[in-house]
Amino acid sequence: MKSQNGVHRPVDLARAHGLSAQAVRNYERAGVIPPAGRTASGYRIYTGDHAAALAAYLGLIPGYGYPAAGEIMRAVLRDDLESALAVLDGAHVRLRRDRDTVTSVAAALVQAPSGPPSDQPLSIGALAHRLGITPATLRKWERAGILAPERSRGARVYSSDDVRDAELAHLLRRGGYPLDHIATVIERVRAAGGPGPLAASIEQWRARLTARGRAMLTGSARLSDYLDGRQKNAAPPVGVTGGAADLGDQRGKSR
Repeated sequence: MKSQNGVHRPVDLARAHGLSAQAVRNYERAGVIPPAGRTASGYRIYTGDHAAALAAYLGLIPGYGYPAAGEIMRAVLRDDLESALAVLDGAHVRLRRDRDTVTSVAAALVQAPSGPPSDQPLSIGALAHRLGITPATLRKWERAGILAPERSRGARVYSSDDVRDAELAHLLRRGGYPLDHIATVIERVRAAGGPGPLAASIEQWRARLTARGRAMLTGSARLSDYLDGRQKNAAPPVGVTGGAADLGDQRGKSR
């Protein structure tokens, strides 16, 4: 991949990762790799530092996503390691939260409901009585996004799905989960079409979280490698002229 004197063209960096040369230029403009040097003729020249930065950025994407990976690299390149680590920390907090959600959903689905299924809509008073809680609690859950009952002449009417969601919420609340976490669980149940389909997807959900965790480990290792190299080569890169200009002119003219 290297050309003479350790200098790389955009296409050299691109080929190593199955990208286009334009993608590399776009990443430079986005600030996720250092600015390129220029030859006397104005062609971009990249060094091993650019190649390592690109590898770190691309390594971060699978686990952290494009926005976070970009934020991390821009912070690193402006020597703001604290901000970069804060983004990494936040991503790991979210992953832990997702794991807790899977665990709480799986636990809730194996618990028996508090009563037989409700085929008829229930009033707020009837549902509160069914669960052994107060109507004020149900209204609080609604404000938190856990429940979304219909209205009939201004009164709340809870369908069988609403009753199911309320029973899961009640179970999770007794387990000490906060309301915003319970709202996430209920959203998953709704998206899956109910507890039955959701139960079938729990293992897939866990597998995706495991894959994301592994990808985050890999991305963090790539970033650590880049930080080590950056520390060893703290001196600013020296511009290349002359021969490097011929390199750009004769081998693709990638600006």
